Amino acid sequence: MPKENLNDLQAFVVVARERSFTRAAAQMGLSRSALSHAMLALEARLGVRLLARTTRSVSTTEAGARLLDTVAPRLQEIEAELGQLSAMRDKPAGTVRITAHDHAITTALWPRLLPLLRQYPDIQIEFSVDYAFTDIAAHRFDAGVRVGDRVDKDMVAVRISPDLRMAVAASPDYLLGKPAPRKPQDLTSHRCVNLRLPTWGNLYAWDFEKGRKSVNVRVQGQTVFNTTALMLQAALDGMGFAYVPFDLVRPHIDAGRLVPVLEDWWPSFPGYHLYYANRRQIAPALALVIEALRLARPDRPTAAASR
Repeated sequence: MPKENLNDLQAFVVVARERSFTRAAAQMGLSRSALSHAMLALEARLGVRLLARTTRSVSTTEAGARLLDTVAPRLQEIEAELGQLSAMRDKPAGTVRITAHDHAITTALWPRLLPLLRQYPDIQIEFSVDYAFTDIAAHRFDAGVRVGDRVDKDMVAVRISPDLRMAVAASPDYLLGKPAPRKPQDLTSHRCVNLRLPTWGNLYAWDFEKGRKSVNVRVQGQTVFNTTALMLQAALDGMGFAYVPFDLVRPHIDAGRLVPVLEDWWPSFPGYHLYYANRRQIAPALALVIEALRLARPDRPTAAASR
């Protein structure tokens, strides 16, 4: 196949994985119509139908699935090798794409990567805010962040934050005239701010622990968000209790804008970990990012993450 058609093969891989011309086009920076015409041209050159199109979705045909399984790993190998070649310059350079949620970026990534960016002007870092457990290989990320070190066997996890703690708090206005909860189950009679988990699509059940006891509580309320910062704002605006990282609520508690409850039930979780593909060679830019984020002494609990 002519060399110029490698771009069409890469585009086919993105469409097949995203199962959507719209999402694939946005990811690749193309128009939907241009991407659709490129796929039609690829099918015409190969003489076989690769994609089954409906008004709502796109799926691979049997031939398309076979091509995807064959081509995708090889394109990844080519990209990795080209990255290694470009990294052989005198100065580390290139783009490092990281997926994480907003709290991890704010507390664990940005403070330590900002000095790195200032030191190495040829390095670019792209952050993508996402609460899902992202398949970084499928979505072409260099690394991701999650709570704990449980990753697939072909991944490496590096701790980048101390253990994390959650907190529950509401505004004084909301609590006015209402009994404060004395046990986690009491939250079911209160209005609460919920978190929608993108991985499964359901609402997050709040975890609590006290000694050897552990409790999960499913709460109700008028608001559902998918970012921690908005959950905190809703609590400040009197929409009920929020279950958010302690480091986010602490300044508001100290200032009297929020009232903490159930402190002896607040759970702790393993810290944030950066995960990336286990390869023999890592691009210098990614290696610098890993070392900048690596936590030397993970022995002091601080904040927590919505998992």
